[in-house]
Amino acid sequence: MAVIHRTTMTPTKLELLAAWLPGQPWYAATGGAPEPVRAGGFRLDDPEGEVGIDFMVVADASAEPPVAYHVPLTYRGAPLDGAEAGLLGTSEHGVLGKRWIYDATHDPVAVERLLALLRGEAEPQAQSVSDTPDPSVAAVNPAAALPGPAPDAAPRAAHGPQGTEIRVDGLPAVLSVPRVLRPGAPAGGATAVVAGWTLPDGTEQRGVFAALPPGTA
Repeated sequence: MAVIHRTTMTPTKLELLAAWLPGQPWYAATGGAPEPVRAGGFRLDDPEGEVGIDFMVVADASAEPPVAYHVPLTYRGAPLDGAEAGLLGTSEHGVLGKRWIYDATHDPVAVERLLALLRGEAEPQAQSVSDTPDPSVAAVNPAAALPGPAPDAAPRAAHGPQGTEIRVDGLPAVLSVPRVLRPGAPAGGATAVVAGWTLPDGTEQRGVFAALPPGTA
């Protein structure tokens, strides 16, 4: 189980995201600098205990109304070879020292754990509390027969206006990761991860965080 440390990060995750968001094809520019605020999310555990995996939601308070973005992140104690395109930056953690922070769609550990969740084999964890499952996160139509990635397969993430499509050797379909979150249920028969978030005005919403097309497995 991941341990949540009550400590500092310099720069903070939100500071890194404020600099990174405007360069993404799915970011809705407002004419000013983004103002990301925490809006929800959940975590998954790395069985090896080496990689922090955080399916984070931030709302851009500079937009009217605020837009909720899904920004899955991984935290590593060393650079990830071949994932330079997904690096947000580095941050000094008050307990763990220097951490390399990546867009998790480029990280093979995060993608493998997300597929495990879609199979119903991984338990989502609360974002801010150690060793605490988050029962609000659900795998809809879990695909128990879904194969995992081929050994050592690196995800190939393609980013577009609506989100990210991930292809990985051994996976028979494209894994879609919405980046602009909208409330609603997954398409009929799709295998999906559904979770909630809260907008700055307190409005609670729930929608799809990742999905595979119907009939994948």
